[in-house]
Amino acid sequence: MSSRWYPRYVLGNPQLRVFLPDFWMVLQKPKHPLPPNQIQLKVPVYMTKWDVKNYLENIYKMPVINVTTRVRCGDIKRAKGKIYLIKEEDYKTAFVDLPKDTTFQFPDLFPKDRVNQLSKDLSDAEKEVEFGRLRERRKYYKNMRDNVPDWFQL
Repeated sequence: MSSRWYPRYVLGNPQLRVFLPDFWMVLQKPKHPLPPNQIQLKVPVYMTKWDVKNYLENIYKMPVINVTTRVRCGDIKRAKGKIYLIKEEDYKTAFVDLPKDTTFQFPDLFPKDRVNQLSKDLSDAEKEVEFGRLRERRKYYKNMRDNVPDWFQL
């Protein structure tokens, strides 16, 4: 299934080959609440239920009970500043059921204390940007006084 080319095995050399599938999976945050033992994944259209199950069991060592898939149509958008439309690629959404005793909690990527620290850093950066804008504005207006003599300009 893999399209990677590995060097041939030569007698006496250690065989360090790892075959990984050419699939990708993206963990999606569901729009509607799911049971605690169910996760939602975005996978390519050509990936089947069995591929999803084998991928999760063999690579991530997750016990999978059932996999349900749905093909989703890609969004149709208007190109910026153009007349024509652009259609994004279709994708498949996989709902994976885990055993009843396991619970999956979506990871908290932005904890509250980190968000507060980032907002404080951002406010300092915004102050610096605003100060730079004021300085540039002063330079601009200083050079715009054409109707006064040179000896009178600051």
